[in-house]
Amino acid sequence: QVQLVESGGGLVQAGGSLRLSCAASGNIFSIDYMGWYRQAPGKQRELVTIIISGGSTNYADSVKGRFTISRDYAKNTVYLQMDSLKPEDTAVYYCNVRSRPRLGTWSDYWGQGTQVTVSS
Repeated sequence: QVQLVESGGGLVQAGGSLRLSCAASGNIFSIDYMGWYRQAPGKQRELVTIIISGGSTNYADSVKGRFTISRDYAKNTVYLQMDSLKPEDTAVYYCNVRSRPRLGTWSDYWGQGTQVTVSS
């Protein structure tokens, strides 16, 4: 089993910054994908950004230039640095990880979600 623990959410004023963390633990042999999704009330869940094994990244147009994803391979932790936050960034942010145990198959896991609220 794999557990994902998110932290770093909170309340911030527009234009401010937050840094989210997601630490993966458990029976992990390899990770090939770590990313962040978000869901605001009344809206569907959307992909914010991903980082793939080897360092390739992708960002939603709405956050490009403001958010940065990074990964600490030794700690199995992914970060989301959010700068120049806007009220429309308000959402619950979920970490998503694809991993496998040794000699096992790939599975997707989700964090518990962390609330990000941006005031105007």
